[in-house]
Amino acid sequence: MINGRLRGTSLVVDLAALQHNIQEQKKALPANSRILAVVKANAYGNGLVPVANAALNGGASGLCVAILDEALALRDNGIAAMTLVLGITPVENAVIAANAGISLTVGSLDWLEQYHQLAQVIKPQKPLKVHLGVDSGMGRIGFTDIATFQQAVELLENPEFEFEGMFTHFATADSPDDAYFKRQVQQWQKYIDSIENLPPYVHMANSATGLWHQGVITANTIRMGISMYGQNPSGRDLKLTLDLQPVSSLVSSIVFVKKLKAGRSVSYGATYTAAKDEWLATLPIGYADGYPRCMTGFKVLVDGQFCDIAGRVCMDQMMVKLPKYYPVGTPVVLMGKSGDKEITANDLAEQAGTINYEILTNISNRVHRVYHYSND
Repeated sequence: MINGRLRGTSLVVDLAALQHNIQEQKKALPANSRILAVVKANAYGNGLVPVANAALNGGASGLCVAILDEALALRDNGIAAMTLVLGITPVENAVIAANAGISLTVGSLDWLEQYHQLAQVIKPQKPLKVHLGVDSGMGRIGFTDIATFQQAVELLENPEFEFEGMFTHFATADSPDDAYFKRQVQQWQKYIDSIENLPPYVHMANSATGLWHQGVITANTIRMGISMYGQNPSGRDLKLTLDLQPVSSLVSSIVFVKKLKAGRSVSYGATYTAAKDEWLATLPIGYADGYPRCMTGFKVLVDGQFCDIAGRVCMDQMMVKLPKYYPVGTPVVLMGKSGDKEITANDLAEQAGTINYEILTNISNRVHRVYHYSND
């Protein structure tokens, strides 16, 4: 895997901020509540293994990923903590998870019956740790019928299974209109009431629920995703209720600078033409690095000043207008703070017509990750 540490472009990840955010959420929860750190999608672009270790050291009780490959990558890097795969894993791969002590989401009785039969033949070394997913209204995965859910709980009494958890996921917890959210909570409660003995991990709360619906959290575990990275799940729709600190900063540097003469054009399509002589800088970052091409016309920060992007963002490079001459090597902030000014993930998302989740997760592996603790 190429990681361009020699290019002068980095995603700077503040692990102290990440741990601060975990502690902020813990303070807002009932005593003895547990947090599962969601580190799927390369820890929202921040780096799977370093973030997982920092989260566990910062108070998280376990980890959540999207696919089995991510969980195995954690095990391959010596991380033995409870790890739940949130997506559906093919039955034929479940034995791999069982032997590695990885927990799997199961959303159907048919899946459990297939594994029950498979286990009689293959005889895995360890019981499979199962979290039953409940579809309370997300419409994605999970049980939609209580009677079938109860049958699944009974089947989990077989020795090849360990009933470790159950959970649901809310579709509108980050929305000002919480009528749908309340219906999901009511549906979830029916599943809770349908069984006598709850598993060790019961989790209903995602980041948004942990921020804006703390009073309805009856489960003992919260999954902390985008909020762990210091971002608002609602974008700007709802005000944060916790003191969250952004974890990620995207920085680059000037690799080429010149005086652009009036009448000269810049980049593909010649969409920008200088009206007067001006200083122009080239940066070693482009849309192949996850900085979207549609950011053309947006701004970056140089020496605490907003500077316009000139012309179209290229695959590997982009150009910006400078207020004066700055030498090669001058730092440029594309997301983060410079002086008293800041460009946030929400700012980038609004320009790109998307959400802050996509901005973070799109930063490619070609961008070097730099880890530090801001309180050091």
